[in-house]
Amino acid sequence: MASCPSRAREGHDGRVDLEPFRGELVAYCYRMLGSFHEAEDLTQETMLRAWKARDRYDPARASVRTWLYRIATNACLSALAGRARRPLPSGLGAPSEDPGAPLTPALDIPWLEPFPEARFDVEARADLRLALVAALQLLRPRQRAVLVLREVLEFSAAEVAGQLGTSVAAVNSALQRARATLAHTGGAGEVSEPDDPEVRAVVQRYVRAFEAADVPALVRLLTEDAVLEMPPVPLWYRGGRDYGRFMERVFALRGTGWRVRRVAANGQPALAAYAPAPEGGHALHTVQVLTVTGGRVARNVVFADPRVLAAFAPPAPRLPSEEFSSGR
Repeated sequence: MASCPSRAREGHDGRVDLEPFRGELVAYCYRMLGSFHEAEDLTQETMLRAWKARDRYDPARASVRTWLYRIATNACLSALAGRARRPLPSGLGAPSEDPGAPLTPALDIPWLEPFPEARFDVEARADLRLALVAALQLLRPRQRAVLVLREVLEFSAAEVAGQLGTSVAAVNSALQRARATLAHTGGAGEVSEPDDPEVRAVVQRYVRAFEAADVPALVRLLTEDAVLEMPPVPLWYRGGRDYGRFMERVFALRGTGWRVRRVAANGQPALAAYAPAPEGGHALHTVQVLTVTGGRVARNVVFADPRVLAAFAPPAPRLPSEEFSSGR
């Protein structure tokens, strides 16, 4: 896991421009919090704190980037104090065996959100994938910070110790425990890159089957134990049989003739799905984040929360659908 640091720019008066760091700070806060909206807020808070403390910044003690991450880390740890983790439905219990179960949202649960890549220039996209961010939520906040700062952002143990106000030995110990937890959850497993030709071909076939409401074709594209989950609905399903039965229900309830546009989320292939609207045309219904492994779809996390949809805000597609199915 690695990323390239942004470079600060100095103005004509010698002051440091903090804005080039905004994207990577939002991504860092997102990994810590599991919420894109909270990550944006805490990044803005970080920028404001840094601006207010600019006269006390000492370049001899730390780079601007290291200094900013110390402020952001403290803001995240304060925000996480006493909070429950942000899960996905599959992290809360066994899969449902009833594709006809009521789709009742659990609005009291702070669900994990996807990260809309188009909003920011983020280089370490693979380290934003949903399974990893969900696994990070299982770590204690300080372990979470150590893991991301050391292994994703590649700060030294000494730098992280300074950011957390602790010792190098404590940082190394926390990193070891965090690695062990991730290894146990499987959250650090590999995922195919969304621009890989094989992945793009699988997603393209999935889009064609979805727009055609061809459930058997959808099921043929799945791994044997494929997962379908739909926060804020706490239900989730495993396996092609229940996946297919649920999709049959979706098309029966919302009709056929859906349109799909490719979007970018969490370093994974993602789709904005538009359902036929009663008044005509199409309305954005869900954002679906796919995990493709071995030429098959292994997981589909379907987000329907209006705040999530607003964060992606892709434009409504125009007909014919082929223009959007091609991934353009």
